[in-house]
Amino acid sequence: MSIMLFFRFLSIGLLSGTVMAIPLVWFSRGDGFEHLRLSAIMGLDFGQFLAVPIVLAVGTWKVRSWSKRPRPAPPGFVLGGIAFAFGALALTQAVASLRWLNGPASGVGDPDGEYVMAVLAVLLGAVTLLAGTVILINRGIALRRSRKAGVPALTNH
Repeated sequence: MSIMLFFRFLSIGLLSGTVMAIPLVWFSRGDGFEHLRLSAIMGLDFGQFLAVPIVLAVGTWKVRSWSKRPRPAPPGFVLGGIAFAFGALALTQAVASLRWLNGPASGVGDPDGEYVMAVLAVLLGAVTLLAGTVILINRGIALRRSRKAGVPALTNH
């Protein structure tokens, strides 16, 4: 599997973890915004841990079935931009939850467990941000090369 296809499927898996996290937001332990944010972050962690391996496995299977057919175009600016923006949002919200958990977080059942989940959300947000950045940089380089060579930007690598 090409490295850019790996980043494509990784980004799609990280982004699709959000859809799996939406129902878990409603299981908040407290009434405040901080409890809702912590619940959303914990649901996001859970959703991403389920979605990423599934999407990577399906992506690997699809790449093997593309060996006789043309491959899809490499990921573009839209996927990179969405992954970058979502990674930045997840990272900032996870850091805010970490700060809240370090302070007087009232109504939190197990502060150590929630702290670990917030740290995982920081790491997953950073990975999503990094994947989006790699996709954006790769597409920028490919676009620049295509303009120099006079070749269309969406050629397969």
